[in-house]
Amino acid sequence: MKRPLTITSFFFLVTITGFAQNPRFSLATDAGIQRNFKKEQRYWAAGHTTQAQFHITPKNGVYVSFAYYSPGRFNNNITAIAKSQQTTPQQINYTNTSKMSLKHLSIGWKKYLKGTPDIEKGWNMYTNAGLGLLLGRVDNSHSVGIDTALYAVPVLSGRGNFKRLTLDLGLGWEVPVGGDMYFYTEGKVWVPTTNYPSKYIFVNSNAPLVVMLSGGIRIIF
Repeated sequence: MKRPLTITSFFFLVTITGFAQNPRFSLATDAGIQRNFKKEQRYWAAGHTTQAQFHITPKNGVYVSFAYYSPGRFNNNITAIAKSQQTTPQQINYTNTSKMSLKHLSIGWKKYLKGTPDIEKGWNMYTNAGLGLLLGRVDNSHSVGIDTALYAVPVLSGRGNFKRLTLDLGLGWEVPVGGDMYFYTEGKVWVPTTNYPSKYIFVNSNAPLVVMLSGGIRIIF
């Protein structure tokens, strides 16, 4: 318990210190597409992200974001194996159709490589690095009915939830569009750092591995 509390206290103190020096923050919202690159899980999805950014210095800040994406669909051709030698047939080949949807909460550091968050002309380039919690849901449907009392199946039918801790990395570009508004585009990746097994996911190791490309508006206050 001490380590999570220490990390949370660190970000809280950094944020408070930043407000004392430079009381500015931004709200950002964007829409984007998501690609799961993990083999046996590849799909496309669309989603939305909302983000609060606390500008500690002209080049550095803390962000907190929440994202959710539509279900992505993919198929796995798998085999159920009989638990007993007396069961006929000994194996059943079938297709499992999955729909996976992801939600993601992240906190981290934003650094401007070029420009600052309040420029009036020109353009900015920045990078993000943080830690996240990935909340996933999977809905599985088998092409044939499998009696799990007689057969061992690699993945269960029905709905299941799973969680992953992630390392979150991003690179973005933005330009002022008038007033205190900025248009930005951003590429992000969520790298899973945990592999809590789920019986509803055919591939659990280092999965899902998703990349996002988005565009949106940031408003600085």
